[in-house]
Amino acid sequence: MLNYIWSGLIIFSMVFALAVDTQELVENRFRNDASLPVAVEFPEGYAPDARRQPVTIRIDSSTYQQFFGVDTAPQPTYEGTLLQTQDGRQLQFSDEAALPQPLETIRAFHESDENTALRGPLASLPSSVDAGAQRVNAAVQFEPVRFRKLNAIAQAALNFAETAASLALGLIGILGLMLGLVKIGEEAGLVHALAGVVRPLLSPLFPNVPEGHPALANITLNLLANVFGLGNAATPLGIKAMEDLQDLNPDDDAASDDMVMLLALNTSSVQLVPPSLLVAIMGLQINQLIFSITLATLFSSIAGIAGALVLSKLPWFRATAPHRLADEDPADED
Repeated sequence: MLNYIWSGLIIFSMVFALAVDTQELVENRFRNDASLPVAVEFPEGYAPDARRQPVTIRIDSSTYQQFFGVDTAPQPTYEGTLLQTQDGRQLQFSDEAALPQPLETIRAFHESDENTALRGPLASLPSSVDAGAQRVNAAVQFEPVRFRKLNAIAQAALNFAETAASLALGLIGILGLMLGLVKIGEEAGLVHALAGVVRPLLSPLFPNVPEGHPALANITLNLLANVFGLGNAATPLGIKAMEDLQDLNPDDDAASDDMVMLLALNTSSVQLVPPSLLVAIMGLQINQLIFSITLATLFSSIAGIAGALVLSKLPWFRATAPHRLADEDPADED
């Protein structure tokens, strides 16, 4: 069901983006293939052989408003650079220039890691400019902007796909390490010894887990990892604990009460040690939040346990509880 929801949202967003992009192209909102008249001033005088030279760009407000069909007025002058290569001359605005719309949108659409400034070839410049000239009238033609919404959606999808792949690869390493340590502890008897210590506390919360079952050991390790702020280590242990609880679950399509309880505890677990990510961000200032974190997670754990227990007793939820249905006598149903 969730996949259908996500697919529907993606399709809706793409249809909306296509509609916006089509409207922008019909209105020619960014004046693609047209040149904006500007005046280029050379504070140090024009140098024909200079590859780069500083310039001051002047844009007339009324010309700008009429050109783009907007009410926004640009600043009178902008600092920039004239780039001269074999391919021609390009006018580049300063990286720190506060550009009005739609110039800011054009800049953002074409920015890259190598260049974040707005630039465009000079489409109209006198073929011969005298050396030392202080000012020339010209026109700059910016790169066209087409299908910017669809491009943004596609770029976001690629970025999130890369993030998901990085997280998955990182989790595989942590999963292998933690499960290996758990296996060593299991062979050495440490895991079962630890489970025996905490069993009196966890047994009332997981009544369907038989004594000596490995699920309790993995639940214990998962909760301890959360208590000490080891979120990455808690994830593979929680997955393993869920797999063990599923082995005890008589229904493949419904979560048992024990699985719901583990999810509630894992989500709202008490943390005596702040998460490692928060420590990395705040440094020593994290000491100011230790008491608040402990108190907040304590109350959240109590609320999670109480919520799971209360809901499991309600008739509507009990009617579909896997263990209750498995314990029912078929003769009683007849």
